[in-house]
Amino acid sequence: MKEVKTLQQMHRDGRINRRDFLKVMGALGISAVAANELLTASTVMAASPKRGGTLRQALTGGSSSDRLDPATFLDSYMINVGMGQLRNNLTEIDENNQLIQELAESWDTSDGQAWVFNLRKGVEFHNGRSLVANDVVASIQHHLGEKTKSGAKGIVSQIKQIKADGKNRVVMKLEGSNADFPFLLTDYHLGICPANADGTIDWQSGIGTGGYKLENFDPGVRTLTSRNPNYWKYGRAHFDSVETLFIADTTARENGLITGELDVITSPNLSTAARLGRKSGIEVFFTNGNQHCTLPMLSDRDPFGNNNLVMALKNAINRQEWLDKIWFGHAALGNDIPIGPANRYRASESEIPQREYDLDKAKYYMKKAGLSSINLKLSVADTAFQDSDDAGVLFAETARPAGINIEIVRKPDDGYWSNTWLKDSWVASYWGGRPTEDWMFSQVYSENAIATGWSETNFVNKRFEELLVQARAELDDAKRRNMYVEMQRIVHDNCSVIIPIFSAYGHASSDGVKRAANVASNWEFDGHKSAERWWMG
Repeated sequence: MKEVKTLQQMHRDGRINRRDFLKVMGALGISAVAANELLTASTVMAASPKRGGTLRQALTGGSSSDRLDPATFLDSYMINVGMGQLRNNLTEIDENNQLIQELAESWDTSDGQAWVFNLRKGVEFHNGRSLVANDVVASIQHHLGEKTKSGAKGIVSQIKQIKADGKNRVVMKLEGSNADFPFLLTDYHLGICPANADGTIDWQSGIGTGGYKLENFDPGVRTLTSRNPNYWKYGRAHFDSVETLFIADTTARENGLITGELDVITSPNLSTAARLGRKSGIEVFFTNGNQHCTLPMLSDRDPFGNNNLVMALKNAINRQEWLDKIWFGHAALGNDIPIGPANRYRASESEIPQREYDLDKAKYYMKKAGLSSINLKLSVADTAFQDSDDAGVLFAETARPAGINIEIVRKPDDGYWSNTWLKDSWVASYWGGRPTEDWMFSQVYSENAIATGWSETNFVNKRFEELLVQARAELDDAKRRNMYVEMQRIVHDNCSVIIPIFSAYGHASSDGVKRAANVASNWEFDGHKSAERWWMG
């Protein structure tokens, strides 16, 4: 009975407790004894991963310009391949969304400024060479320096010195104290690669310490990996091989799952997700975290340097309509701040009231901007966020009465991040969110992010920069919270970005794909560790 399997999966996912499970089973006419046996079987199934099989997974966010260089990773496809299959980081976010050790067995600091990381012994790269401290040093240095264009530069630039202390210890000294520093080392750019003799890294081969070895890499199309027989993590990387496909079209992904050509897909059609989940052998599930959709404007280009125009736009969008008609409830309202519900210091609604659709305010700010009407272009693509073209059309409709005429320009998914994002003045975009406020602000909203090419807005604010450094080092929790709330308020009222929605990660899989009860929500596909944590049942 499909209802029973669905309830078992819901229990494994933590979406229904034991009492409710037994209650619903009773309503289905199943005895208490039988229900308890089914519950036990469900628990055993979740706790007993099996080895074997090929995982065929389809994601968005790929491009023909993708490279194996971790500094260049931009979107979900390469995060899954690079961080989720080929390489490990020093630290990791686990399936419970907690910070844990990965290649670093332990770490320590006395002042939050000088950090010592002790590496695990006996870890091997795919070519059989042992991991040593010089590999870590070279991998981090790959993202440092004035010339680097790494997406991680905004967060690792605070490292002023890094060195090996023997074969299994790495010492880093920061420009100032940062209590959250180990979190930053989970960043998907910071996978550890083997060091070359000249201090550079070998990223070209795809060799890492991860659970899978690279067999074939066809950028923007397909990646094939095979299990690393010497993987150092016990009870991980269960599949014999993993085939990762970039399929931008939602219908094509769903058809592949329905016909059995695929095992799991990302981003099913939200309007028909419930119907898809009712098909035999298919399950649809969502995870909620800090992922958010953005509509960033380059503030150093006209007319978006005019903050009154930006404020008019922020008041001219109907966020509730987006939630109801585009996400069908699988999201939460955004408030033009990038700090999500899973973050510790997110501003409450009493601290920063929810921004509503307000046509009078939009007209007021248009007048303050010296404008009676204006014509704007907004570039969108599904790889930016799902159904961004339809969402843009809704925005155009609600903004038009304020004299704001928005033309929605549909761009190709392939090459969107290299040809449209940061190139066009106003675009659709998204961020997976980050576990800490400092990480999100440093990587995307700091002045340093402009130099790294990761600032979507080219935002510069002196007070924001002062608070960024101060909050990073502040140990008093109440004071630190006040600083981060002030930074959120600055972005809310002064940064040329609209953040209308915090969206859930949507997935659809065959019932042959199994996973643990808890699934990470820092990224889709179990924090992009699907290949490592899931198995075939």
